[in-house]
Amino acid sequence: MKQLNKQKMIDLLYGCTVLGTGGGGNLTEGIDMLKEAFEEGKELKLISLDEIPDDAYVATPYGCGAPSEEGAEIAEEYKDLPQIGYPSSMLAYKKLEEYFQKDFYAISATELGGLNTAEALNIALSLDLPLIDGDPAGRSVPELQHTTYFVKDIPIYPMAVATDFGDVVIIENAVDDFRAEKIVRAIAVASGDIVGVADHPILGKDIKGAVIEGSISYALKIGEALRLAKENKEDVPAAVAKAGGGKVVFKGDLEKSPWESRDGFNYGEIHLTGKDEYNGNKYEIWFKNENIMGYLNDEVHVTAPDLICMLDKDGEPLCTPNFEEGMEITIVVLPSPKIWQTEKGIECFGPRHFGFDMDYKPFF
Repeated sequence: MKQLNKQKMIDLLYGCTVLGTGGGGNLTEGIDMLKEAFEEGKELKLISLDEIPDDAYVATPYGCGAPSEEGAEIAEEYKDLPQIGYPSSMLAYKKLEEYFQKDFYAISATELGGLNTAEALNIALSLDLPLIDGDPAGRSVPELQHTTYFVKDIPIYPMAVATDFGDVVIIENAVDDFRAEKIVRAIAVASGDIVGVADHPILGKDIKGAVIEGSISYALKIGEALRLAKENKEDVPAAVAKAGGGKVVFKGDLEKSPWESRDGFNYGEIHLTGKDEYNGNKYEIWFKNENIMGYLNDEVHVTAPDLICMLDKDGEPLCTPNFEEGMEITIVVLPSPKIWQTEKGIECFGPRHFGFDMDYKPFF
């Protein structure tokens, strides 16, 4: 077991935001969510997979929906509804534990992202439970079936879904993960495009081999490299690429970024005009919450499941759709976890799943 102090937790969330590839929720909100725990001096217990007893249960809490722009106000139709005053993922987690009639032993993050990983940290710290050094995505992902649990045929149900207004739904069964995605997304659309979810109640013996081992430590390594590079006034994108085993592929100014929120997702494009050594070139990204397709000079350059990560001129990781025209963005590509490169992983999370008529070709 490792103990992560405040600085390490912040570094972790920075690394998770890089690995969020534009999704995974807002980093500032994630850090703010842990403010009380930081003030109380709490430390996070991080455990390896082999430290989980085979007969102990763990669960995966997170937020699901289309992240709002920074500073966006609550929609008029929801203003008269009561607010629970704490993350809906916590409510979902407690209700799943209550329904399951089991005390869960540990928490698993559902993905690596600035807010969604913070959701898991917040619950672990609040309930004095350990966080597992592993997750079922190794990055941020847009849909509920985009998990290694799905690749390993581990059912998502029973699951709990909760809103910021206190509504709770228990889904005892689902036809499959695709159907669960449709149901949960519909609840999110009816609830301000965001809900809290807790799913995959699973035994310790079953989670071993079903998630990406060491992914939290990997994110922490990237976050620490980013911070140290900033402190030492070094090349932040290069440091991030080195720590993550990836490559800096482009730097440019944002020309435009049209996007829309539809069906519980943010869809959009990012258009960059190259600068410095990339002058005369252009880069475009298509995103569905997360960056999915990258094009260099109109040619396919990199696709999911490889990671298309973004940093601004100050080395801060960026999330969609929070862009300003003219801002400088550097693109770093990091390698996909190997499980996504299996036949079932590519079928689930490759370009064809998102409607692109092309096969996945690993960038590295």
